[in-house]
Formats: sequence, structure tokens, C-alpha cells
Amino acid sequence: MNAPETVTTGNDPITDAMMKVLDAQRQDYIKEGHVSAETRIDRLNRGVAAIAKHMDKLTDALNTDFSCRPREMSMLTDIAGSITPMKNAAKHVRKYMKPVKRKSLFPLGLLGGRSRVEYQPLGVVGIISPWNFPVNLTFGPLADVLVAGNRAIIKPSEFTPSVSEVMCELIADAYDEKEVAIFPGGPEVGAAFTSLPFDHMIFTGATSIARHVMAAAAKNLVPVTLELGGKSPVLISRSANLKKAIGRIMLGKTMNAGQICLAPDFLMVPEEKLDEVIDEIKASVAEMYPKLLDNPQYTSMVNDRHYQRLNGYLEDARSKGGEVIEVNPAGEDFSAQQGTQKIPPTIIKNPSEDMLVLEEEIFGPLLAIKTYKDFSETIDYVNSKPRPLAVYYFGEDKKEERDVLDRTTSGGVCINDVIMHIMQEDLPFGGVGPAGMGSYHGYDGFKTFSHAKAIYKQSKVDIAGLAGMRPPYGPKTEKSIKMQTKV
Repeated sequence: MNAPETVTTGNDPITDAMMKVLDAQRQDYIKEGHVSAETRIDRLNRGVAAIAKHMDKLTDALNTDFSCRPREMSMLTDIAGSITPMKNAAKHVRKYMKPVKRKSLFPLGLLGGRSRVEYQPLGVVGIISPWNFPVNLTFGPLADVLVAGNRAIIKPSEFTPSVSEVMCELIADAYDEKEVAIFPGGPEVGAAFTSLPFDHMIFTGATSIARHVMAAAAKNLVPVTLELGGKSPVLISRSANLKKAIGRIMLGKTMNAGQICLAPDFLMVPEEKLDEVIDEIKASVAEMYPKLLDNPQYTSMVNDRHYQRLNGYLEDARSKGGEVIEVNPAGEDFSAQQGTQKIPPTIIKNPSEDMLVLEEEIFGPLLAIKTYKDFSETIDYVNSKPRPLAVYYFGEDKKEERDVLDRTTSGGVCINDVIMHIMQEDLPFGGVGPAGMGSYHGYDGFKTFSHAKAIYKQSKVDIAGLAGMRPPYGPKTEKSIKMQTKV
């Protein structure tokens, strides 16, 4: 653990240790004053170098924590997915830091008054990262925290302890603890962490946990960015190329075995195309994964808790008369596996609304498929549910596409693909409603972790005298009032 010796502040030892680091970071931040572009770039570059240095250890740790996670996917999502935002931030830091000119109230601008916004660091930001992409969802937010000139303290997930151990080594290699620190541990560490008086906190994880995080933060009036989840629907139009659409959908659904907040949660397809869609799903999975059980490229569930949760959803669907279709190209016996908790991609055909697969976020390789007669039914159905993190539309009908964009509300949208919008560093990533609040990535992340300071510089002209703003009030005052209230 990258933490100092315990001090006594009247709290428990865990909180004491965290508070000592937080105070040290805040004091060092205040002492530093203006955080130059050079300093920010240096901190970002040190992070990039440390990730590159430890990437083999990180991919091995990811494989250990998941019991089976392909190195290639870990490199693409967690390693490259951490280096890219840090390099992007370093590239654009000077542009982000530039003051933004704003208009001054007429006629102050004409008389020499000048308005601008300068973005100032907030101070110390707490980052709570999840287990599904524990590296990317630590260093992605950290990139935006550092480019904004802040310090950071990180609480990684206890479900990926091997990764946390490597990240502790990585952080210690790259940063002084007054810049970036990390505290791994279980729920007791998490509870202590959320009680700290950060200047901002970002949490990525489950909506149920987010309620506790937000409540704890509220006691110190700490602003929060919450990146949550929800049930992201896929709306497949009659105009869609089914083979291409299903190929992209199943790539997103089987990546990390569906353990992605943005994974497609359920499909809505034209009723006459249901069987064709199922056939395409089977073909797509067979092409990517001719076998699953002993295939090192197919990810396992992270732990037994999530394995049992997903099997519980399937038992629930079967008990309620649901048709459950296991997509198992090699016909393997998944009950005989040892050392992993793999679940094959599994379809729940036309589920009823009381099934858990339609009530709960899946976060696994299960995929419910609903049908519709008229495309408008898909929009009505999405709007009848809590707002999702993403909506995915497949098709070439421009009116349908526009209706999806205008009539549904979600954190983001992909058209003719899934998940890919999170890879665009120049697009904000975030949720809405129960899917989250606030956003980050690129310039939007810089602004999230900055204070937009309003600055007005008055002209040398006696504005108050000219406008009759200074007592005793008289004709100039009345003229000014009349001008400003004219309708």
C-alpha cells in the first residue's frame, strides 16, 4: 500500500492513513500554486512510461484475477486503453489550459471591460475504480485528473487483488505520494475512502453502490462524477444488414464475456427476423470461438459470486417458461470446468417482463431478445424503462435513426456498432439518470476536474459614474434603468 505510517486524528487507522496523504497532497498543491503545462505533461508521461514498464505484469495479473482473460484483449482494452487517454491529454494540455474569452455586458465591452474564463485545478480528486477493466478505469480518469492539474488518491476494486498489487508498484514507481497515491482493500477501505473531504470524487461501478458513495460524499459536500451502468438496448431495424450487425453486436457482447457496463443488454428485432437473428448469433460466436471452455481467448467470470448470479438469472428464466438457448459451438460440458467460471453466450428468447434478465443489468454473456411489429414500439419500450448508459441502433433508415436520437435519452449512442463511442477521446463519456451523472474524456474530462473561474477586468473608465450606479441616484440612474428594462 502506497501510504504513510498511521497517525492519530480521532478516526480509525485506515481513515487516519488516508487523511494524512490527502492533507499532504492538498498542502503540496497549495504550495505549488500555478500548475504549469510542463508539470502536467511530465506527470502524464510518467504514467505512460510506468504502464508500459508494467504491462506484462498487469496482463498476467488480469489473467490471474479472472482465472482466464486473454492477453490480447487486456492489451487492447486495459493497457492501450490507459496509455491512449494519457498521451491524448499530454498532447492537448496547452490547448485545454488557454483562457476562454467571453462577451462583456453592453456597453462595458465597448468601454474596455473584458471577461474571460480560466480553468483552475480543483485540488485532490478521489478515484474509485471497478474490477471489470481495472487498469483502464483507473488511468483513464487519472489522465483527466492530471491534465487538469490535480492530485489524486485511488481506491481500486478488491475483486482484482493481483491487479491492485501491480498498480501499487506502478504508482510508487511513477509518482511521489503527494502527487498520486493508492489504497487497495475491501469494503472497510471503500467506506473510509468515500468519507474523505476530497475536492471531487469519481466512482465507476454499480448503481446500488453509487447511492452509498453519493450519500457519503454529501456529508462533506464533495461533488461526484458517477459512471454506472443500466440495460443498454440494441434496436435492429428492418433496414439493417443482419450479418454485419450481429457480428458487431456479438463482438461487443462476448468481449470480456459481457462484463462491460456498455455491453449490449438486450436486442429488439422485427418479429419475422427472430429466427434469422438467432442463427446469425450462433454463426458469429462459432466463427470467433469454435470452442469456449478451454479457449484462452474466452474470458471467465471474475469470481464465483458473479458466476452464480448469472446462472441464477438463467434458472429464473427457465422457471418462468423462458426458452433458453445456449450458444456452445463445440458442445462442451460447462459443468465439468475446473479453475474457471465460464458461461457460454446464452440467448433468452422473447423473455417475459418479470424475468430477471429484463429487470437486472446482465454484466455477462446472457442476451435477451424481444420482438416488435412496428419500429416505434422499440422507442416506446426504451422510454418505459430507466435511462440506459447507451442506446445502439442498427439500420439505414434515417427517420428511424433520427427518432432514436430525438426521442430516447441515454448516456451515449452508437449507430451501426456497439461500445465504440467510449474509444473516442474527443467525445464525453458518461451516463444520465440511474446510468450516472457527469462525464469525462478529453476536453470534457479536463472541464469536469477543473473549476471554471469567471474573471472580469474593469476598464479605466468610471463605469459606475457614467451609468448612475453610485448614489446619490439621479437622471443617469433612471436612464440606465430604462435602457436595461426596455422590452
